[in-house]
Amino acid sequence: MKLIIVGGGILGTSHALAAIERGHEVVLIEREREARGATVRNFGLVWVSGRSPGELAAAQRSRDLWEKIGTDVPGIGFRPCGSITLVRTEAELAVAEETVARTDSTEREFTLLDPAAVRALNPALRGTYVAGLHCGRDGAVESRVALPALRAFLAATGRFEFVGGREVRAVDSTSGSVRVTDDRGVVHHGDQAIVCPGAAHAGLLRELVGAEPPVRRVRLQMMQTAPLDEKLTTAIADGDSFRYYPAFAGNALDHLGAVQPQTPVAATHHMQLLCVQRLDGGLTIGDTHVYDRTVDGDDADVFGFDVTEDPYQHLIGVVENLLGRSLPPIARRWAGVYSQCLDSSHLVYREQVAPGVWAVTGPGGRGMTLGPAIGEQTADLLNL
Repeated sequence: MKLIIVGGGILGTSHALAAIERGHEVVLIEREREARGATVRNFGLVWVSGRSPGELAAAQRSRDLWEKIGTDVPGIGFRPCGSITLVRTEAELAVAEETVARTDSTEREFTLLDPAAVRALNPALRGTYVAGLHCGRDGAVESRVALPALRAFLAATGRFEFVGGREVRAVDSTSGSVRVTDDRGVVHHGDQAIVCPGAAHAGLLRELVGAEPPVRRVRLQMMQTAPLDEKLTTAIADGDSFRYYPAFAGNALDHLGAVQPQTPVAATHHMQLLCVQRLDGGLTIGDTHVYDRTVDGDDADVFGFDVTEDPYQHLIGVVENLLGRSLPPIARRWAGVYSQCLDSSHLVYREQVAPGVWAVTGPGGRGMTLGPAIGEQTADLLNL
């Protein structure tokens, strides 16, 4: 079979990988010469720790797939680094204790560490905290280089073509096969098409769905430092991250929300700390959240075109407090936008929008974590 995949981010590339592994041909069309959306603007985290119980099986499967991909494609920079969520108050500690006591704790490889054990595992963490929730199943890839490395691996099969710098204008399957027309008038023929538009919800996606798709856009701010002169052996998070991941929901989290409100800047910008060290030593640090629709589908905030300094200064202070030292200079600041399915019970918005044509988008902040598993699920659904 020949598949035409529209969208060269992590979802489109993961679908290409699943199809190629099953013996098919793939043409992957990306509107930019190189994908530059959410995939390359994220942490590169494979984040099993925060996934809800209903998502855990998919997250674990994706984590295993990433490890296999990392063996086949060393250029993606996969490492099973794990993570430590550092807690600084008794209320945050109670959330960590409740999490470790759950039945799926062993499966996630959760361990609650005292400060001495935290420093033994990650000596760079010489700052202030009362405990650390370690997740041995978390990992990381190099988000800025993973996609080119994956495409080179796929191209070596002789059954993969990447067409960059082309925007798809139409997808038609009325004749029985699929015809995908790009903005240069070139028609790409295939047996099926998978459209992975990322956060581009208007235009092609809306035309294919025939209505407003059940997804929303989420904007975040992040930054990266110059290389740190020591190694962070794990990714790190702070106690605010408990508030944003469904795995930590429970009585202790409800109590945390009641007795320990976020700082004004963190609350205003819906913030948590995540931090991962790149292979060059720099630290990717974030993030904030702004939503353009409510979970009911109504219009919400309008995204600004600029980035705001207060969240950056807040995050710098949090990281320096946990490291017990000053950070290197900030080398880059940026904003990114990802697509989030409005129905939280689904990993992704996935719908057959025409015969032989599927739309797949909206993994939320889980795209890098769940991409390989989502691609595999779609391949199963299409009987590839």
